[in-house]
Amino acid sequence: TSHTWFLNLIQDEFRTGRIDLDSTMKLLETLKLPFNFAHVKHVFKKTVDKRKTQMINIEDFRAIYRTIVHRAEFQELFRAYSPNNKFLADTELIQFLRKEQYETETCEMMALEIILKHEPIEEVRKRRQMSFEGFIRYLNSEDCFIFKSEHRTVYQDMNYPLCDYFISSSHNTYLISDQLIGPSDLWGYISALLKGCRCLEIDCWDGSNNEPVVYHGHTLTSKIPFSSVIQVIDKYAFVASDYPVVLSLENHCSAEQQEVMAEKLETILGDKLLTSTIGDTDVRQLPSPEELKFKILVKNKKVGTIEEGMLRRDLDSHGETGEVSDIENFSDEDETDDKAPLLPTNDSAKRKSEQNPPAPPRKKAKMKKMKIALVLSDLVIYTKSQKFVSFEHSLENQKCYENNSIGETKARKFVKHSAKDFVAHTSRFITRIYPKGTRTTSSNYNPQEFWNVGCQMVALNFQTPGVQMELQNGKFLDNGGCGYILKPEFLRDHNSTFTPQNVGRYSKPMSLSIRLISGHQLPPSNLSKTNKADPLVHIEIYGVPGDQAKKKSSVVKSNALSPRWDETFSFTIQVPELALIRFCVEDEISLVANEFLGQYTLPLLSLSKG
Repeated sequence: TSHTWFLNLIQDEFRTGRIDLDSTMKLLETLKLPFNFAHVKHVFKKTVDKRKTQMINIEDFRAIYRTIVHRAEFQELFRAYSPNNKFLADTELIQFLRKEQYETETCEMMALEIILKHEPIEEVRKRRQMSFEGFIRYLNSEDCFIFKSEHRTVYQDMNYPLCDYFISSSHNTYLISDQLIGPSDLWGYISALLKGCRCLEIDCWDGSNNEPVVYHGHTLTSKIPFSSVIQVIDKYAFVASDYPVVLSLENHCSAEQQEVMAEKLETILGDKLLTSTIGDTDVRQLPSPEELKFKILVKNKKVGTIEEGMLRRDLDSHGETGEVSDIENFSDEDETDDKAPLLPTNDSAKRKSEQNPPAPPRKKAKMKKMKIALVLSDLVIYTKSQKFVSFEHSLENQKCYENNSIGETKARKFVKHSAKDFVAHTSRFITRIYPKGTRTTSSNYNPQEFWNVGCQMVALNFQTPGVQMELQNGKFLDNGGCGYILKPEFLRDHNSTFTPQNVGRYSKPMSLSIRLISGHQLPPSNLSKTNKADPLVHIEIYGVPGDQAKKKSSVVKSNALSPRWDETFSFTIQVPELALIRFCVEDEISLVANEFLGQYTLPLLSLSKG
């Protein structure tokens, strides 16, 4: 039956007898299975190698199809459940679903749905059976994705206060290369928003003709008009997610141009811009992502309280400014510290301070006054930027709508020396972490150590690929990729005693067993003239320090088309709620060097069984 079906499907293409490589690729694509050109080309070339012509006939095509599609590991699985090796009856498919896929639901309906969805041969479908061709299509489909289907949409409760969520956040979003001389580009904002990023950074400086510009101040990075940035945000803010977007303004503008900024925000964003509280103006608790759907929030320094600002909005405050004082400790990383490239004198001092234990703050703290246009200040509602002094200072003085930004170096010291206070702080206040100023190449830190203590906005350079961004992208696949992930209970509870180093009673040990079976159509090695590679797989756990683990498979020599491992790896994870798992495939170039071929990272609790 399969043979007849297959020939009927393709025979029209062979009316002239033979087809070339391009037509082969096109015909394979119509069969709705994943084909990689490099591998098809190699198998095709092997078929026509000894011939004068670069063309194949219908039987050659069938052989190529079977080489790529009829994988041995699929055949073994099919034979284990199909007594006649030709078809799976619905009862046999049900057995497969229960035993191999750990399905507990009513498998009768599920089996029927799978047959109707994936079985390509009509007469087999009508008999409620599944051929090997259908089985292959099922195993290659998203029904068999490793990522849990119910986590591909928003499934978490979105009614908790904003500070109870991890929020996908970007640093210097306008940069698409390095931090010193590279281009600023609107594409930085578009691509971050399309990836579900919900907190964008905008560095604003005075521009000519009273038009504020966005760029990395005191550097040679190019400039883009503030109004263009806001137009792009208006267009793309809610394409990937309905939940609120926070614009983290790093504001270096004069009062006059701050007024221009306020006017652009209001006119371009219109109703999307949050300009008043939801409900009571006396804010005791942050609103939830659900209440703030389709809203854009401004995060900036603010003059006075929300109530005062709301009263002022009824009056005309154009031309009026207020002052915000900032205590500036010399030994302290300032919020703007990461902006200017560090001068050598500063640099050596910085290096010294990282080697020695932190000195007590110097007595000579100077007050830095900053002028803020009231019309801009009054657009700040639930996200008021507040200078971080200390955990106890925050506990005594900080309001729930005041947020801190802490540089990675200082934050890392807190994780090490006062993790419990850090967790208590992030259970109450939105905390943003940003990369240190010496990362001029836009490199990233590992975000996991700050998620471990509940930091909501762990800002990364989205333009820089690597493990750090892979962890970011993997974590935020969860909850439908909406950019908000509900923190575990022990990071939301004000009285939590959890610390990443000492998880204590918060441990929920889980044993994880992963059987690495095979790979298929992996990218060939850069060194290979054909479609070969020497692949190996790393399986890594990221989470609290006690859960960090790395294991690797053996190397399969010169096979990127269908390497086979059949190896099992076991892990015990104490805090599964914070763990990510990363699969990384490399090509062993020599005993000391590997080449990256690909990776996939996802939250441990989003891993499907089966």
